[in-house]
Amino acid sequence: MVVLGFLMIGIPIAFISPTTGELREQPFIPLFYASIGGIIVVIVYSGYKGKKARQKANRERRRKFKK
Repeated sequence: MVVLGFLMIGIPIAFISPTTGELREQPFIPLFYASIGGIIVVIVYSGYKGKKARQKANRERRRKFKK
C-alpha cells in the first residue's frame, strides 16, 4: 500500500513542480508512465497473490472435507 501511495503521488508531480507549485512547461513524461506502469504491476500482483491464497484455502477445505 505504501508503494501504491508513492506511485499515486508521482503522477501529479510529473505535471506540477513541487518547489513552485506551478504547472511544468515540459511535463516529466517518464515519471508519469513509470507511475502508471507501477500501479498496474501492483494491482496485477495483488490479484495474483489473492488468487493463490484462495486456491490454497480451497485445497485445505477439500482436504478436511474428505476425511
